[in-house]
Amino acid sequence: MTVTYLYHSGFAVEFEDIALVFDYYKGELPETVRGKKLYVFSSHYHRDHFQYKVFDWEEEYDAVYILSRDIRTKGIEGRTVKVKKWQELSVDGLEIKTLRSTDEGVAFFVRVKGAVIYHAGDLNWWHWEEETPSYNEKMKADYQKEIGTIEGEHIDLAFVPLDPRLKKAYGWGIDYFMRHTDTQYLFPMHLWGGYKTIARFLNDPLSKDYRDRIVRIERRQQRFSIS
Repeated sequence: MTVTYLYHSGFAVEFEDIALVFDYYKGELPETVRGKKLYVFSSHYHRDHFQYKVFDWEEEYDAVYILSRDIRTKGIEGRTVKVKKWQELSVDGLEIKTLRSTDEGVAFFVRVKGAVIYHAGDLNWWHWEEETPSYNEKMKADYQKEIGTIEGEHIDLAFVPLDPRLKKAYGWGIDYFMRHTDTQYLFPMHLWGGYKTIARFLNDPLSKDYRDRIVRIERRQQRFSIS
């Protein structure tokens, strides 16, 4: 597999004949995608996770769109598959399971060509210091419940938020995820271009047990070969 970081929470994952694009916001699809069947995933309607520009790709690619049902697609429903929380479905041999987000929409758990890919969307442990203790306790419980649905699963590629706006709680979501799944490579996302946050996390004692499995992203359009 080849992974291209587009921007923010957007990634392209390429196999020999197909490519999966998750939560496109900004950036350019790599030239190596051309000629491949394209599967476009969008976890929810927020503009940093979905852009209507993705429908322009159908002019250049053989594209299928797998979208959270909160995304409006009036007039283009025939090109899309709408999904909701806690759903399991198969699309052209891709086995897809959805989780409920702790914000909007869904997270994606995808089995494809012998690999397992997880994209969190906005499913995260959103602990905000300005919120009430009861809010933050509920957020913790909701996040842990959802990750519990994939407890112990082997995951080849995971894309999970590491948001610096959460201050001291910035890495809690990844930490819980890594301790409750068997994940080989984790790509931090939802960074708003704050790549120093990854370096901070790699030096944080919190990540010492699994930091060798955290991928360090340093720039837009960066490509990674995954064996």
